[in-house]
Amino acid sequence: MKHGIQFCRDHVAALILLALFSTAPANAKDKKKPCVTPEQAAKMPNKDVCVSAHIYDVIELPDGTRYLDICSADTPDAKCYFTFVSYKEDRADVGELFRYRDEDVHVRGIVRPMHGRAGMIINQARQFYGGPEKFRPNPRLARGFEGSSDRTAVRDPNLLPQGRPRSFMNSREQEARPVK
Repeated sequence: MKHGIQFCRDHVAALILLALFSTAPANAKDKKKPCVTPEQAAKMPNKDVCVSAHIYDVIELPDGTRYLDICSADTPDAKCYFTFVSYKEDRADVGELFRYRDEDVHVRGIVRPMHGRAGMIINQARQFYGGPEKFRPNPRLARGFEGSSDRTAVRDPNLLPQGRPRSFMNSREQEARPVK
């Protein structure tokens, strides 16, 4: 009987610890970083930040590239230091951007230098809801790599065989077998 009571106490203690630790990540997710203004983001190159801005217009170029204009009509182009860009190949993942015209948005992404100003590439719709950009592997690192092959993605000398392969029994040390 004592063994059964001890077993129940251990389970109750484990459930309490599990409940405490399972709520810790939820609390950490609730404490999101605050969004910054485009002016502040322009001073944070190569950082993953959330940018809060008002979209005045959506401009689409003939090649399919779309820009979210965050500068008002009375602001000269030389004074507009930040931009949002979405490329044609990401159109299916981003969706329709014209619905953000005359809206305040919060976009998460990496601030990059773009032709004399800072900008952020929008390549995933989840960026409007605090999600990260779409992962794109570096093509120079992944060259010649296929997921279906047994070959490693990187040629590491430490993974190459050293010398000639050894067998269970070295052929020079074999005993002569009796002839029948």
